[in-house]
Amino acid sequence: MSTLYFVLALVGGLANLGSGLGAMARLRVILPLMDGAKVPHSMLVFPIGVLKALGGIGLLAGLAGLPLVGTAAAAGLVLFWTCAVYTHVLADFWPKETVGTFSFLGLAIATLALDLAL
Repeated sequence: MSTLYFVLALVGGLANLGSGLGAMARLRVILPLMDGAKVPHSMLVFPIGVLKALGGIGLLAGLAGLPLVGTAAAAGLVLFWTCAVYTHVLADFWPKETVGTFSFLGLAIATLALDLAL
């Protein structure tokens, strides 16, 4: 395991876990973003919050000795964040917070690519 992969997986795991927990807690800052992207608030806990949190936990589990779980989690997060970007495209909604969506997607892609390369 390279140092770069370890850092990417650790940061990605903690960031997605935190983001998922924030979604499940229905943080107020998220609600206007959901409205703008035309995503119902009923989806905030499940599937959105749960999938982000499980992806983060999966990346951390990969670091803890379950490499296939980490790989699957990275692939799932790439799919999740790709769908998030697609949702923004469909809604034609580009607030300044969208940079976070692209950051999470880039982090997931980099983690998965490095995981598969090692």
